[in-house]
Amino acid sequence: MTKIAAEPLAALRARTSAKWQTYPADVLPLFVAEMDFPLAAPVQQAIIERVLASDTGYIAGPEPVAAAFAGFAERSWGWAVDPGDVRTTTDVSVAIVECLRQAVPVDGSVIITPPVYPPFYELPPEADASVVEVPLLLTGTGWQLDLPELEKAFARGADALLLCSPHNPLGLIHSADSLRVVAELSAKYGVAVISDEIHAPLAYASGAFTPYLSVSANAREYGICVTAASKAWNIAGTKCALMVAQSDRTRLQLDSMPEEVAARTSILGLHATKAAYDDGAPWLAGVLESLDANRRLLGELLAAELPEAVYRPPAAGYLAWLDLRGLGWGDDPAAVALEQGRVALESGLKFGRRGAGFARLNFACSPEVLTEAVDRLARVRAGRQAK
Repeated sequence: MTKIAAEPLAALRARTSAKWQTYPADVLPLFVAEMDFPLAAPVQQAIIERVLASDTGYIAGPEPVAAAFAGFAERSWGWAVDPGDVRTTTDVSVAIVECLRQAVPVDGSVIITPPVYPPFYELPPEADASVVEVPLLLTGTGWQLDLPELEKAFARGADALLLCSPHNPLGLIHSADSLRVVAELSAKYGVAVISDEIHAPLAYASGAFTPYLSVSANAREYGICVTAASKAWNIAGTKCALMVAQSDRTRLQLDSMPEEVAARTSILGLHATKAAYDDGAPWLAGVLESLDANRRLLGELLAAELPEAVYRPPAAGYLAWLDLRGLGWGDDPAAVALEQGRVALESGLKFGRRGAGFARLNFACSPEVLTEAVDRLARVRAGRQAK
């Protein structure tokens, strides 16, 4: 395995993505979920080959990427997936909306578990449903699903649960036992579960992540997995996401979607995703080595320079959820970090009411950039304390 290093800032600032074009060059952008690593060679080659072949039309079907994902799921998690149960669309947000349109009646309700990925507040209304919040519990051992409150919401008539697994912004991996309870409650109350598993390949411990549909027949009966290679292999712009159904009920839901849902899939994204699942494991292992080092470095830097910050290293992904309330920077410390430190973090307020005083930091960068970012925040702290 070869450790993958982040690209230098000069090369990164030549990128045209939102991460590098949103702010002036004096700002370190650690906000949006995009990594600073070069693409995996097999992924690059797959895209180049399609372009050289002038193969940039509409996809013929999901078969190439479906088989690749099935192989990856078996190797990674021991999850048996029939390639015939896999469908594609443009991205996970579209997949969520289209799944909710099939599973939830107009004016139905969808449970989310804040603090959570901000679009989760917007996607149910796009599917003509309302949002019901059942916040995660923070215990002495960390965050977890509030299963008693979930059951209450199910019993009150919620139509679906939008599960973030692993959970963004916390990097929380839900235990297999908690997922089995969710599945039991789902079957008991007839509640659909849409499980967003886009960060699953980024788990640090082997075997730590459990696919929702793998936990029980109840999970498969009412659940759909939506996922993509976009976060783990940094290919969000190529536009290909997967939907997996493993029961007659949920297969019918996928097959009832308009043809355009699948037609929106990018042919470049399909082949990039296939290459990632088939041949991208060595690159991913190298990236995870760098990310693991960075998540530990972040803890060391914060302890030394921002001791008031509370940080729990994520079990998956490259996003850190920072409790900055101890700094006294108000409800939106990301605004202070940007204005006074020239460090762009994601505002905790976007993740729900319980995000006041928090910020999300993307540590998928070089150790040097991460160190400079914390140094800048520490200087802001020192300057404000001196006043």
